Amino acid sequence: MDRILIRGGNRLNGEIPISGAKNAALPLLIAGLLTDEVLELSNVPRLADVSQLNRILRNHGADITKRGKRSGETMLSGDTVRVHAEDIVDTTAPYELVSTMRASFWVLGPLLARCHEARVSLPGGCAIGTRPVDFYLEAMREMGAEIDIEGGYVVARAPGGLKGARITFPKVSVGATHVVMMAATLANGETVIENAAREPEVADVARCLVSMGAKIEGIGTSTLRIQGVDRLHGASHRVVADRIEAGTYAMAAAMTGGEVLLKGAEAEHLRAFIRVMDEAGVAVREEQGGLRVRRNGDGLNPVFVETRPHPGFPTDLQAQVMALLTMAGGVSTIRETIFENRFMHVQELVRLGADITLSGDTAHVRGVDRLIGAPVMATDLRASVSLVIAALAAQGETELNRVYHLDRGFEALEHKLSAVGADVERVSG
Repeated sequence: MDRILIRGGNRLNGEIPISGAKNAALPLLIAGLLTDEVLELSNVPRLADVSQLNRILRNHGADITKRGKRSGETMLSGDTVRVHAEDIVDTTAPYELVSTMRASFWVLGPLLARCHEARVSLPGGCAIGTRPVDFYLEAMREMGAEIDIEGGYVVARAPGGLKGARITFPKVSVGATHVVMMAATLANGETVIENAAREPEVADVARCLVSMGAKIEGIGTSTLRIQGVDRLHGASHRVVADRIEAGTYAMAAAMTGGEVLLKGAEAEHLRAFIRVMDEAGVAVREEQGGLRVRRNGDGLNPVFVETRPHPGFPTDLQAQVMALLTMAGGVSTIRETIFENRFMHVQELVRLGADITLSGDTAHVRGVDRLIGAPVMATDLRASVSLVIAALAAQGETELNRVYHLDRGFEALEHKLSAVGADVERVSG
């Protein structure tokens, strides 16, 4: 099993290209099931989760192909993927495929909308807390589907097709918004989604659906209004830049005291994050081509961080900001409001010398003068990269195990960090 070795202490300086967003690429690939024509997606990140989802889509009968690189493109340019689901040959998403990645459950919406039936295994995925699918199922029922749970599978039928409905989510859910939005594009009549997720990745999927012929109003707001159409056609779409990757590398630069240009990053998607960085003493400034990150010479300030749905501070950056604040001058407070079990990285950070105490949904991080490298183990995707951030500033060598978590969400991480001066090495076996 691969490991990553990081020898800390090097400042990061240079440019890091930001990949396409995993959290947009996955639902965009799934949206290919909504049409019998070709959906071409560019800037698709090369990630383990993308490869796994492609296997799931092929199981449904989709033809997935990749176009070769154009002149001037590099290994970090992302893939161009063509999804052609001319015929859906199987409406079952089996346990052995869905259990490895929660987002694959989202095929429920397109399969029900296009084929009027679906049999989808209840999902697995990261162990960061419960992410119930009740919102998804109740919404499908309100749109006229018959839903049963049989042997660990959701069995859904809509013999006359889905019907438009007014859906109000009791709490914001990115996954439920994706599922209902995709399903509503082919439903009979109008669907209104209230308390919809506003994340940039949701808006990116909505824009792609519009380019496929969907009628969606309110993109980027908490109320989406969707008029169902008879069919969607093919389209070409570029995946939006990954704001979580951008924020992660911004904190890596801040941790080491360097200066990095995050090429392709969009400030508009990271306003809450940028405010927190400013409070911490890290300058994040928009310029042509991306975001420039520079750590001031006075060290890091303690801050209060509370995760919230977009446009609040992203839960997917909580572990990383905790790593950054382990060396701030004073006590920082981090409150996690999205997932109830997303502090599993704490004990591994403590192994590096961090001083962190937990109280329910809140972590208190007392800054220390130094971190010391040690063997650590990743517990989930975001936790794993928080250990990378800490290791970049730690004295000595840190050995990170279970790096398959990193491969699920960060494209060519060791290459990107090495290119700006980090001493990072992947070791096989």
